[in-house]
Amino acid sequence: MTGQGRDRSRHCAPAYADDVTLIVLSGLPGVGKTTIARKVAASLRAVYLRIDTIEHALRNAGSKVEAEGYCVAYAVAEDNLKVGRIVVADCVNPWPLTRNEWRLVADRAGVALVDVEIVCGDLAEHRRRVESRAPDLAGQRLPTWADVVGRDYRPWSCERLVIDTACRDVEASVRAILAVARPPGDNA
Repeated sequence: MTGQGRDRSRHCAPAYADDVTLIVLSGLPGVGKTTIARKVAASLRAVYLRIDTIEHALRNAGSKVEAEGYCVAYAVAEDNLKVGRIVVADCVNPWPLTRNEWRLVADRAGVALVDVEIVCGDLAEHRRRVESRAPDLAGQRLPTWADVVGRDYRPWSCERLVIDTACRDVEASVRAILAVARPPGDNA
């Protein structure tokens, strides 16, 4: 079964993938999303889409970026899902609007959605990470701690897998996501 025609009314709940899944890792800057998302994508040989990379490229091309990075990511994700590729999206995903758009991408592609919120429950550790990060994109401006705590990040209203990186290391976080994203008995 490919997921076509399945009831999609509970997208927010972590669900086992059939053949293709959209896995969206969300959370504030500095919580560990990118490190975890890259490892999940590598483990699944999935397409990896990072909003920071897309927005950085758009800015470098002279564009003013607001919603454009997310719109590009939605379109690229949908194209890849429709040709049978698992997609891992790495984004802040701060609002119900952006979260709903990812659900709509999964709906249109006829695939399962796994929503994952990455948090860092230790405020001092989160601040240390934000303040000690180095950019990994040439010319990238990283957010300050004030930017992070001042960000408009809205509470979730639907179920999702929550990973607290203050009490779970990268490998354990990846294993938790893979346990939800892979069908039972799939040890690939």
